[in-house]
Amino acid sequence: MINPYEKCPVYENENYILRLVRKEDKEDLLKVYSDEKAVPFFNSDNCGGDDFHYTTESRMEQAIAYWFWEYNRQGFVRWTIVSKTVNEAIGTIELFNRKADDYFNNCSLLRLDLRSDYEQEENIFEILSLIIPSVFELFKCQIIATKIPSFASERKLAILRLGFVASEEKLIGHDKKIYTNYYVLEE
Repeated sequence: MINPYEKCPVYENENYILRLVRKEDKEDLLKVYSDEKAVPFFNSDNCGGDDFHYTTESRMEQAIAYWFWEYNRQGFVRWTIVSKTVNEAIGTIELFNRKADDYFNNCSLLRLDLRSDYEQEENIFEILSLIIPSVFELFKCQIIATKIPSFASERKLAILRLGFVASEEKLIGHDKKIYTNYYVLEE
């Protein structure tokens, strides 16, 4: 049985590599997280007010350090998405098994942060197709959920192709705040 917190798997095809985030990704990821067109697509539900809009190297370093801290305590895994075409990081994927008192218990929550020029159905489909097949086993879950804002039409097309369906269920945050617009894929 694979434990992604002991050895983080790497996923690869002819266009992309998904691998554990690295400190050296800082400059490329700053282009992602400072991209004002991309930020509205990021899922910051239940993230303590962080909107993931980072505009300085220092703030990007802090975020990466926090991602390592969470990884080391087995909170979540953050993969860097590397485009082989341009040989740079163009986004990240976060996954973890959520434990909660709502429908999204024992659910692997997927957060996809992409540079805006990659926010296209075919790119999203290809990237997520690399990792989705292994998520149920990796995170020992029965459901994968991802938030799709209503304006994210390309993202929605990609996840529908992957078999996700819109959920009427509400995600209840640790602060009891209610979050919506989730799509789910059941095992």
